[in-house]
Amino acid sequence: MNIQCLKCKGRGFCGRSFCPIYAKANSVFRIKSILSSAQISEEFSSKAPSVLVGRNNYPNINVGIMAPPEIPSLLENAELYDSPRTWAEKNLQIDRIIELRSALINSSFRAYVSSVRSSQGFFSQKLLELSQEIGMASKPVDVEISVEEKPKFRISLDPYVAPFGPSAKLKKAELTANPHVNPIIEKTVFDYDFKASDAMTLLFQRGFDENVLTKLLSVGALGVKTERKLVPTRWAITATDDSIGKRMIDNIKDFPETNYLSFFGSYLGNYYLVLLFPEKWSYELFETYMPKAEWNQTDEIQFMTDFEPYSGRKTYAENCAGGYYAARLPILEKFSEMKRQASVLCIRIITGEYFCPLGVWVVREAVRKTMASKPIEFSDRELMLKYARALLKKKFGMNADDILNKSILLRNLKTQTKLRMFA
Repeated sequence: MNIQCLKCKGRGFCGRSFCPIYAKANSVFRIKSILSSAQISEEFSSKAPSVLVGRNNYPNINVGIMAPPEIPSLLENAELYDSPRTWAEKNLQIDRIIELRSALINSSFRAYVSSVRSSQGFFSQKLLELSQEIGMASKPVDVEISVEEKPKFRISLDPYVAPFGPSAKLKKAELTANPHVNPIIEKTVFDYDFKASDAMTLLFQRGFDENVLTKLLSVGALGVKTERKLVPTRWAITATDDSIGKRMIDNIKDFPETNYLSFFGSYLGNYYLVLLFPEKWSYELFETYMPKAEWNQTDEIQFMTDFEPYSGRKTYAENCAGGYYAARLPILEKFSEMKRQASVLCIRIITGEYFCPLGVWVVREAVRKTMASKPIEFSDRELMLKYARALLKKKFGMNADDILNKSILLRNLKTQTKLRMFA
C-alpha cells in the first residue's frame, strides 16, 4: 500500500505535474462506461485485429482472439487497436492507448503448442486455423464470437505485451467474410521449407513491420512445417526483434565506421540518448529509472545494463530483457540507411511520465523517433561525453558518471589495442 498516495489524493505530493492513478483511471472509466451502456452479451459480431498467445502453463497455453465488442463506434477503426507503428506516428498518448486496448475482449481457448502441425482435438484445431487466418490477414477479420459467459470488464497490463481488456472463455468462433491476405505473406506462409528466421528477414525487407511478423510467428505460421508451433506472444516479440537484428548486424559489419554522433529523442516519457563511436560494432544499453518512475518507488536513480561485443551475445539479456533487443533494432535500421557501423552506447531514461506499462513496442518506437532526429557531430570522444554529461544533468539532474564509469563499452574503447596502432 502506497500511504503517500492516500495522503496526497492527487495533489501532487510526488512532484509530478499529474496524478498517474487519476490518468490511468480516467482512461479506464471512459471505455468502461461505453462497454457498460452497450450491454455486451455472450454472442457478438466483431472485427478481430489480432491474436494473443499466452505463456502460462506452457506447453498447454491459452490462445485468445482479440476483438472489440459489437459497438459501431468501436468497430469503425478496428485496425487501430493493434498498430503500434501508427500509434507512434500519430503521437498517441498513454491515456488514448489504454482506451483503445482496454476495449479488446480476449476470447481464449486452450491449445497445445505443437497442435498447429497435428490433428489433436478437432475443436481446438478449427479455432487454431481461424487464429492463423486472423494472424495472416492484412486487415481486421469479420468474426462471430460466442463465449461461455458475459465478459466482465478489467484491464490487463504487462511490460512486454500491449494492454487488453475483458477476458472470456471462447465457446465458438466463425469467420463471416474471407480475410484478405497479402500475396507475399501467403507465399511465405505456405513455403514449408522456409526457416522462420529467413522468412521474417524477407518479410521485414519487403516492408512488413515487426508487429505483423510477431503475429505470424506466434500463431505458428512460419518455419519448416515439421517445426512449426505456437509461440507465446511475449516470446515472439523478442524473437522477432532479435532475429531481424542479428541479420542486420551481419550486414552492417561490412560498412565503414561512422563519426562521433549523438542522437536524443523521446516518446511517452521514455527518453533516449544514443552515442555512436567510430569503432567496430558493439552495443550497450543502460535502462535508467528515475525516482518514482514505474518499477522504481525509491528516491534514488536506479539502472540496469546489458552489453554485446563485436562477436555478439551468447546468452539472453537478462537485465534489460526484451527492451534490449527492441532498442537495438531501430539503431540497426539507421545504420543500414547510413551504410555505416559504430560502437553504440544507448542510455534510456524512464521518467514518471511513463506511468503505465504498455509493452516493449514503446521502446522500439521511442528509439525510432530518437534515431530520426538530427544528430550532433563531435570531433572526438571526450567532447561527446562532455555533452552527454551536461545534457543528462540539465534535463534529469543525473550524474552521468554513475553510468559512464560502469560502461563496459567505454572501458573497452579506452583499453583495447587497435591494429592501426601497428601500421
